[in-house]
Amino acid sequence: MTITLTVNGRTVSPERDKKLLRFLRDDLRLTSVKDGCSEGACGVCTVLVDGKPLRSCSVLLSEINGSSVTTLEGLSEKEKSIFTSAFGQAGAVQCGFCTPGMIMCAKGLLDENPQPTENEIRHAIRNNICRCTGYVKIVQAIMLAADMLRDGKSITDDKNWKIGMRVPRVDVLDKTTGKAIYPDDIYIDGMLYAVAVRSKYPRARVLSIDKQAASEVSGVVGIFTAEDIPGEIKVGHLKRDWDTMIAVGGITRYVGDVICLIAAESYKAARKAAKRVKVVYEVLPHVGNPYEAMRADAPKIHEDGNLLGHTHISRGDAEKALQESHHVITERFSTPWTEHAFLEPECAVSVPEADGGVRIYSTDQGVYDTRRETAPMLGLPEEMVRVENCYVGGGFGGKEDVTVQHLSALVAYLTKRPCKMKLTREESLAVHPKRHPMDMEFTLGCDENGIIKGLKGKVISDTGAYASLGIPVLQRACTHASGPYNYQNLEIDGYAYYTNNPPAGAFRGFGVTQTCFAIESLLNYMADEVGISHWEIRYRNAIRPGQCLPNGQIVDDSTGLVETLLAVKDEFESNENVGIACAMKNAGVGVGIPDYGRVRLEVKKGKVLIHCGGSCLGQGLCTVLKQIVCDVTGLPENMVVEERSNTANAPDSGTSSGSRHTTISGEAARRAAVKLREALNENNSLEQLEGRDFYAEYLAKTDPFGSDLPNPKSHVAYGYATQICILDEKTDKIKRIVAAHDVGRAINPTNVEGQIEGGVVMGLGYALRERYQLEDCIPPTKYASLQIFRADEVPQIKAVIVERAGLDVGSGAIGLGEIVSIPTAPAVADAYYKLDGIRRRNLPVIDTPYEDIEQRLAARKARMLVINKDARCIGCYECVHACSKSYFRTNKASMAFIRVQERKGVGNKSSIQGTIARPVVCIQCGKCAKVCPIGAIRQNRYGAYVVDIQMCINCGKCREACPFGVMVEDTDNNVTKKCLACGACVKACSMGVLSLYSPPQPILEQVKLPLVTEDKR
Repeated sequence: MTITLTVNGRTVSPERDKKLLRFLRDDLRLTSVKDGCSEGACGVCTVLVDGKPLRSCSVLLSEINGSSVTTLEGLSEKEKSIFTSAFGQAGAVQCGFCTPGMIMCAKGLLDENPQPTENEIRHAIRNNICRCTGYVKIVQAIMLAADMLRDGKSITDDKNWKIGMRVPRVDVLDKTTGKAIYPDDIYIDGMLYAVAVRSKYPRARVLSIDKQAASEVSGVVGIFTAEDIPGEIKVGHLKRDWDTMIAVGGITRYVGDVICLIAAESYKAARKAAKRVKVVYEVLPHVGNPYEAMRADAPKIHEDGNLLGHTHISRGDAEKALQESHHVITERFSTPWTEHAFLEPECAVSVPEADGGVRIYSTDQGVYDTRRETAPMLGLPEEMVRVENCYVGGGFGGKEDVTVQHLSALVAYLTKRPCKMKLTREESLAVHPKRHPMDMEFTLGCDENGIIKGLKGKVISDTGAYASLGIPVLQRACTHASGPYNYQNLEIDGYAYYTNNPPAGAFRGFGVTQTCFAIESLLNYMADEVGISHWEIRYRNAIRPGQCLPNGQIVDDSTGLVETLLAVKDEFESNENVGIACAMKNAGVGVGIPDYGRVRLEVKKGKVLIHCGGSCLGQGLCTVLKQIVCDVTGLPENMVVEERSNTANAPDSGTSSGSRHTTISGEAARRAAVKLREALNENNSLEQLEGRDFYAEYLAKTDPFGSDLPNPKSHVAYGYATQICILDEKTDKIKRIVAAHDVGRAINPTNVEGQIEGGVVMGLGYALRERYQLEDCIPPTKYASLQIFRADEVPQIKAVIVERAGLDVGSGAIGLGEIVSIPTAPAVADAYYKLDGIRRRNLPVIDTPYEDIEQRLAARKARMLVINKDARCIGCYECVHACSKSYFRTNKASMAFIRVQERKGVGNKSSIQGTIARPVVCIQCGKCAKVCPIGAIRQNRYGAYVVDIQMCINCGKCREACPFGVMVEDTDNNVTKKCLACGACVKACSMGVLSLYSPPQPILEQVKLPLVTEDKR
């Protein structure tokens, strides 16, 4: 079969059939078309086929034979300019990995509908996930682009790059035109492709590795095992406990462990060979959770035991404070594993260098961290391992540990050829560290006025197979568990245990997301005990400038928690079902660890080059540094150029973690800029300063963890936030999130808003439905199974920037990359607590319209709406008016009831005889499923007919087929739905016709958090 396509106006004839994505990238090198999941779930590979958006990873060339394909590269220069201006002005670009796909969806929409509504735009991009922006600014950008294309409007770029100005990001042009180079976009002649053979079992002894059949695959260059590692086998971000490969005789610790590496001329050959490697295992009992890990007879995952670490925090006398409290509440909480789900899978390209070293082009969160871990494994001095950041397609903490960098470097070093290694999405889900699941028990005491007197708690953390950042995450979870409040009696014990689950490490919030959910929920319950509002209890206890946090630190004048509370007060008090939560989060590593920001300004060819070793993950670091330099020196933006992070000529400015760069590296940039300004003020021009460097560093000096000082300085700065969650009165879905954040000083307000909006959506996913479910320590394999929020599902988000002076470094700016996701979950749980009085102590919260289909089915199976035969329906329609799930509609009231012939004394105690009305409930007849043209309605494993709201096209055929009008349209979400048995109609029925039936459930054994003595190793 001859295949012919027109790609960007050029006729091409592929030699063989393959996925469109692979043809566009590998054959035509159209790298704007990204590979995010290869399973049609994320949308980053979207192109236009005959003018219609299509995910190129899900279609074969033969299926579109004769079609016209347009990629971002094929847009006109005018269109590229318009989308660049619109996305830059709106702040719609962060990591940029989703941007080409979003623009192609926008192009397809605007060609058909030049004046779309916001809902139409959200619907058009619903199949394209963005993990960074929260969609708000992407929708605004498409609206703006529509105006420019339709009316010829233009955007005048603001050339004033001073602090506080809303300027576009420095990388917006590269990211909106497809010119941004991520590691997977690198193609080098003679490049090898590396694929790992990973463990089939969470815990097993490797008895033998047979490479013979694999080595016979054409194109295989080498098969490498632990014996081929020239240096140290173990790597690790803080603790070197992670085996690069598991040697014969060694024991695997999770299914991501590497047994051997295949290097081949093509990815296809490497993957084929990997399947032929025969590994013989002795399967061993695995450890599935911390409670198994802490047993005396538990298998040891590491030689020094299963307890990674114990954190103890004590200040004042918590026990006495609780005994003297007027109100005391104890509750247990649990938070789950969470996957970062960044859109760019891990990838690195390594190139051997003439001096015997290796250069790594990576996507990671710290080039110097990658060098520190890789060099000892290769047996090389650090200066012989050079690491350069390409663009990074999101991280959120998940790219702090090495995953592919050291492995690609090993192949390049051993073969003396360039090597690319990229994880499939399935591998990424299994390999990189996740957010720690935690079980928590807290006791909170208050006086009769709701003033907090003391807190006592225990935290159990599952750190998985390796340490990663398990200890500092546990420390932050415990130190921040007190909340941003003013009291002095605190005692918390935290324990992190190794298991055979995937490792857990850094994730946006760094442990504080977990304990904040517990403490803020507990505070809401306490407010009800005291008899004051959930806002009022926070206002009474809120930390204020000059007061002392429970960790002993006296806070400075930049402390703006009260201002964030006041910013949401009116909306909180004017809504009924509204939840609230506060949070604080450190900026900078803190706790006595040396935390340096370093920046070098180089004058070269009449311009100032900014060199900083901090990675830009999409948070806007390069833009922040440039604004600071322009502001201090007064130089125009076209004379200041930012350089990508690297270890060759950028000073080590630490990892992109801990919300640190804006404050820490920002202060270093300010100091370097002051030196440059002084030189310019000495009647020097940039031409006269050619070749000179202006270097500065800033040490964020703090006191060690556990310091015996009366008022230790734990961190150089804290950010504060208050978020409220408002529910829609009709649907019980979230109507709006208001997020007020104290940022000290907003360097770029547009960037700040984007961080808030994106963080809130990530927090909503954590609160409502994101799941990383493990079965016998084995993770999910599909990106789609994570249930990430999409553009047409997110509520309104109102970002409120609170600026408060008082921080004397970093131009007064406080990093907020993490805090934006922290208070969302407890605010959501509180909103639903307000709605129905149910205390939701576990995440994701249950009994909401956001539960996934399986959860919803289980709930429906356990709870259903039934008709009481002994009661009489009088057709008052109160159930119709009360229904919040669109099950009944007033304009469909005639279909809400079925007329039933009753004979005297039968089915009705009132002895009525004749025709009576009874409410309709779904009888599961299946007629809706039979007429659905796309199979969106089908039976699940329980035998119940369910609607897949992601597939539903709202054609209305199911509504026409339903004999009782059960299927009704939900105009808010453009889908059909069924009764969720929420019980609103039951409460409204005065005759007792309706009721909820719940079969008895088995009582789950409550595992009491154990008292564990600290490992003295």
